Amino acid sequence: MGLKWIDSLEVALDLIEEHPDVNPTQLHFTQLRQWVLDLERFDDDPNHCGERVLEAIQLAWIDEAD
Repeated sequence: MGLKWIDSLEVALDLIEEHPDVNPTQLHFTQLRQWVLDLERFDDDPNHCGERVLEAIQLAWIDEAD
């Protein structure tokens, strides 16, 4: 079963693995959205994403990166 937009922590962990040298505070939401869509395990409707969803993923990434 693939990742969904609501799986912010799991998505963030996959992004950390894919982009270990990236500072998530420097990402634009458009880039973050594309990277999520490009994740191998991601399987959700691209249209179900909004700013709050991306913010939750970004915050989870920041928390895990610390």
